[in-house]
Amino acid sequence: MTDRVILLHGLWMPRLSMHWLARRLRGAGFTTETFGYATVAGGPDAAVPRLADHLRGRPAHLLAHSLGGLVALTTLERHPDLLVTRVVCLGSPLCGSGAAKGLAGHAWSAMSLGHSADLLRRGCNPWRGAAAVGVIAGSTPIGLGRYFGRFHGDNDGTVAVEETCLGGLTDHTVIPTSHTGLLVSPVAARLAVAFFREGRFHPGATGPIR
Repeated sequence: MTDRVILLHGLWMPRLSMHWLARRLRGAGFTTETFGYATVAGGPDAAVPRLADHLRGRPAHLLAHSLGGLVALTTLERHPDLLVTRVVCLGSPLCGSGAAKGLAGHAWSAMSLGHSADLLRRGCNPWRGAAAVGVIAGSTPIGLGRYFGRFHGDNDGTVAVEETCLGGLTDHTVIPTSHTGLLVSPVAARLAVAFFREGRFHPGATGPIR
């Protein structure tokens, strides 16, 4: 079992946005690396081959926020030989983002998505890869995304819970936090640790990390 975790940030976010989660993972005994990429100017076409090169030859888990989850699964789909065991996506619109579709529908805001627009609108194919994939979604609707996308049901203010429910997932859970709040949620950190250790989320993950 590997103890190496690569963290991927989301759209418009710096590598530093994953710092708190990385620290929590290190406290739980994992070694961490944060993979940075240009979400607007470069997008997935530039990030995917770089991430594949970064992962090649060494086992790892992935912890990815938002767009990072789509980049992670796209990379593993295109490079099935990579030694990635488990993936945890935080609020990733794996089925496509309604907020991104809303932004893309206005000339004044479409450019803000840059080269990530197509993947965000389209989402990922149902998962059939070797890695176990779990999703932690948020249900506190605080975020600018609700002004651009029409959400049906629970959402985290940027991504609807139903947008995170990709076919082929190993596990899926919803916690009361916002899209950005997933980055600093103790519960999200504990659930991620449980998934990396056991391949499942479970109720005990809401307790202290051990």
